[in-house]
Amino acid sequence: MSAAVPVLMYHSVTRTPDPRTHALSVTPEAFAEQMTLLADRDFRPVTTAQLAASWRPYAGGAGLPPQPVLITFDDGYEGVHRHALPVLAELGFSASLFVSTGWLRGAHRSGGALDTMLDWDQVRELADAGVEIGGHSHTHPELDQLDDDALRFELTRCRDIVADELGTVPMSFAYPYGYSSRRVRTAVREAGFAQALAVGNGLACRAQGPYALRRVTVRHSTSVREFERLIEGRAIVRNFARDRALTKGYAMVRRARQVRRKAIGSRV
Repeated sequence: MSAAVPVLMYHSVTRTPDPRTHALSVTPEAFAEQMTLLADRDFRPVTTAQLAASWRPYAGGAGLPPQPVLITFDDGYEGVHRHALPVLAELGFSASLFVSTGWLRGAHRSGGALDTMLDWDQVRELADAGVEIGGHSHTHPELDQLDDDALRFELTRCRDIVADELGTVPMSFAYPYGYSSRRVRTAVREAGFAQALAVGNGLACRAQGPYALRRVTVRHSTSVREFERLIEGRAIVRNFARDRALTKGYAMVRRARQVRRKAIGSRV
């Protein structure tokens, strides 16, 4: 039986976050302290592709190192390059970055970003340093609320831009807001992604399947003591019980919206 693995979800790494991203930001000092704790505890970072591949039936003996951990960043905020990359490089840590291609600075920008984002030169430097670059949609919508054509566009546009800019087709994906459904997961697979991360605020395990691997959220308010409990899986139930209740409540609201839209569409 495969052991559960902590998959850490970060967003912005900055001392001056936009108010809209503050709760999910961490300071550079906090990030460095957390990474040092991982190193001191002998955790071994892997990428999303390595984690998922090791749990496939045809892995062929490609196992995980002792005490694996996965460090992930969503959206593509500039602080990942400015503040996180030097820490990761110094410790020899790998990580995975999931980019919303329409938010990044450059020719593909479509607007909507919540703070200062990476540009493509910085993304290339992160990739050259060993950071896995994955997809996070093009404009960061709630994918399960889109019709089939819009969903396909979000996935393929993101995939194609990353492939064009980096010369490598991305194989890993993270759902914006963590929202997915069976239809979304099928579309992600059909778009060529081999694995995908949700949120779930629980440890990842093989039984979740390659398209619904769970992560734990690291927040601005996460103390070192709490972080230590998170990577051990000891604080997850208590710390995220409110989040789970809110997520379930919001899921009901979103399902009601979807039913209304379908009903309206059928009358047009």
